[in-house]
Amino acid sequence: MQRITAYLLIVSLVTVNFTRLFIYAGFELNRGYIAAKLCENRDKPWMHCDGKCYFMKKIKQAETNKSAEEKQAQKNLFQEAGYNQPARIKFHSVLLAVIQNPIQQIKLPVQSRSIFQPPRLS
Repeated sequence: MQRITAYLLIVSLVTVNFTRLFIYAGFELNRGYIAAKLCENRDKPWMHCDGKCYFMKKIKQAETNKSAEEKQAQKNLFQEAGYNQPARIKFHSVLLAVIQNPIQQIKLPVQSRSIFQPPRLS
């Protein structure tokens, strides 16, 4: 079961990255039909378009879809970053009055000795 899931994930990742290849392969396989039925310039044979206009339109449409998906993903990431801000905590004065922390002063021992100095060279 894990192998099947892994293969499906790999195939899905490959298909996303090779959309141009699949569009080109579909164009080459159906070139005759596209030139005869779907080409915008089929009634102008002197242009020798042969369905290239349809192919370019499909490539542009795929790029537009990809850029729209990327923009949506960026928007989602931005929104998630906005929602992950830490919550603000309010401390009420009543609660602070209950919690008292006595300040203890630490007294250092008084030393009457002088500070050590290295010997002087004369």
